[in-house]
Amino acid sequence: MKDFGTERGTRFFRESAFTAVPPRTVVGLEAEFNLLVNDRRRRPEKVFGDPSRLVRRRMIPRTGKSFQLPAGGAIYFDTGVIEVATPIIELEPGCCYRATRLLWEQIRYLRRELDHWAKRNRCQCRLQGFSTHYNFSFPRARRSKFRNATKLAYLLAHILPVPVILLAANRQSSAVGVRPRRTRVEVTADFTPDPALMLATCAFVAGAIQTVLSWENFGLRQLNRNRIPRVTPFRLRKHSSRRGWRVTADSLAQSPFVADTNAPLWKLRDGRILSLRAIAAETLSPFRRRIRRISDSNILEHIAAVFAGNARSLLDFAERPETYDDVGRTIDWGRRRMRRWPRSKYEKVIHRVIAREPMRVGQKRYRVDRMNGWYQVDCREVGTRRRRTFNLDELVRLSDTNKKLSVGRRKVTKARRSK
Repeated sequence: MKDFGTERGTRFFRESAFTAVPPRTVVGLEAEFNLLVNDRRRRPEKVFGDPSRLVRRRMIPRTGKSFQLPAGGAIYFDTGVIEVATPIIELEPGCCYRATRLLWEQIRYLRRELDHWAKRNRCQCRLQGFSTHYNFSFPRARRSKFRNATKLAYLLAHILPVPVILLAANRQSSAVGVRPRRTRVEVTADFTPDPALMLATCAFVAGAIQTVLSWENFGLRQLNRNRIPRVTPFRLRKHSSRRGWRVTADSLAQSPFVADTNAPLWKLRDGRILSLRAIAAETLSPFRRRIRRISDSNILEHIAAVFAGNARSLLDFAERPETYDDVGRTIDWGRRRMRRWPRSKYEKVIHRVIAREPMRVGQKRYRVDRMNGWYQVDCREVGTRRRRTFNLDELVRLSDTNKKLSVGRRKVTKARRSK
């Protein structure tokens, strides 16, 4: 997911150019896929040119070369892969359910468009999972000399790898990373074709970040202070793209992606030797309360069960699941469970934007022109064509005001009729 102020190009953009960021903490997910046409990997730029030639419905353009999908998220071609991303979602109870649901809605929509294109061109298309990114904004109010996105990301790179490996990785995975941005922190992992495990990963990362943000500082001493186990040797590697760090197969004494998750193979700094699952279970302890608060007890129980070996991890399979190589063909994402969480206010506004519903501000009416980053919407006044930019919070307030006015008018009308 690009930064919450602006985008530039398809992959890289100048972060110094960011303009507006949400006042609250927000979350967003994105997934990258390789495109296979007749079992041959193809660059989507070569096959389609841009996303507007793949998606049948007219899409709202975004800053750069991306488009707003009719399903609510964004789509762009990113140096050889197809990338879909959710809109930003307020960090509040239920946000991990909403973010995971939104991402799989984008995947389902993309899969349907690919099926239609393949049928028209008499070929076979597959989406091969590449990566998933879990993005969380860094609130301005909590920044200081000792508390910034870089220090937070470096600390998280010592906390998250083992739990995320168990929740999101498979036997062919190669790394788990953390990248700092000016306005956010991004956790990168292999794509997870199991929505329940993706939801568990999102909840664990969200709970860990929210807990760490409450700590006095982001120094490594906080690991011992909060009894988080530390494996030795432990060597962080430079992230493969942009700034950041990652744990790879050679960061530890042996590869955690192929080792037995139940065997006591990992030496800790305090002298103990534990299994990967036991390390993850101990790491979970300081974050349990926040995870439960931001998701629910069911998700917390699922995470604990994976760490205890009572629920499956993709590392339990000798081979990478076949669903990884044909994502979206069948989706078992527990829709009833997801649907009990209504759309957030930002989600509702985004869907109105996609529907190009005209907005009335005073005596003026505006129509959507394009999305400007993740937080702003460029509109044009009907008649004069003058441009005006609204952010999502302004649109939420406008929507609430219009609802109150509509309710008030209905009450007045009913009162007059009763007379």
